Amino acid sequence: MAGEVLSQNEIDALLSALSTGEMNADDLKKEEEERKVKVYDFKRALRFSKDQIRSLTRIHENFARLLTTMFSAQLRNFVQISVATADQIPYEEFIRSIPKMTILNVFEVPPLDGRILMEVNPNIAYAMIDRVMGGKGSSVNKVDNLTEIETKIMTNLFEKAFENYRDAWGNVTDIEPVLSEFEVNPQFLQMVSPNETVVVISMNTTVGETSGMINICIPHVVLEPIIPKLSVHYWMQNQKKDREPEEFNRLEERIKHAEVPLIAHLGDSQITIEDFLMLDIDDVIELKQKIDDPLIIKVGESPKFIAQPGKLNKKLAVQILDTLKGGVEDDE
Repeated sequence: MAGEVLSQNEIDALLSALSTGEMNADDLKKEEEERKVKVYDFKRALRFSKDQIRSLTRIHENFARLLTTMFSAQLRNFVQISVATADQIPYEEFIRSIPKMTILNVFEVPPLDGRILMEVNPNIAYAMIDRVMGGKGSSVNKVDNLTEIETKIMTNLFEKAFENYRDAWGNVTDIEPVLSEFEVNPQFLQMVSPNETVVVISMNTTVGETSGMINICIPHVVLEPIIPKLSVHYWMQNQKKDREPEEFNRLEERIKHAEVPLIAHLGDSQITIEDFLMLDIDDVIELKQKIDDPLIIKVGESPKFIAQPGKLNKKLAVQILDTLKGGVEDDE
């Protein structure tokens, strides 16, 4: 059990109290036993292990990197998104923690049941809209009276952003995010029962000079079918072992059909610049190679085989005699 680290002064005071009789060992044992009792709130049922929360954090760290790249390219402005916290709380507590007027994007993620909520701070949302419409990226907070144009731009912007969610979850499961609802008042949004446990991933977001939070709320019912896959052991080992043979086989098949240049090197020669400038039709260049010497066969730029020239079906050909020492396979 993790204990509190005492300073040297606290240790000296404790030893002094024991030696003077102000405190005895029985009192210390009784206090230690009392500390072992922890208060458990059944309204805040912890339905995810720390291991599973860490896996969800890694998934959303990848999602944050993908969002940073996408928004930076689309807004042509400085964008930085990173995961701040990942916690499990009742849905009711999450709704109370977000602003009364905010940007709420509700997504379905088939084949998983339930819906996922992306809550975007209005300051961030308006800074993005301002950049999309050609502004400097300034922000105003008037989310309670969104125009139809602003609503459409926001819907398209965050719907496109959530497409990266599929890639972020690719190592765990295949999902197809679809925007199903857009809302600005959390009181009108009831995804699950108030006491339902949800995982909330909070991401620090900076767009230009504007900062705010993007929160991803995932109900337990959505993750329930894939909870075993959220263990680090399953995610980083089993999935990797299952996919590696398939990937290697696919890569091997593609390599087999790749085309590489095969060159038969007849020989070479050296001449002066003056002789080169005087070359004309029907002139003959003497090669260093003798007519009965074997030819060097190159694969790309690498000498690989020794061969002899000849004809096959009235066409020039070479016959492989041996593998050249120092070839590709010999380097292994």
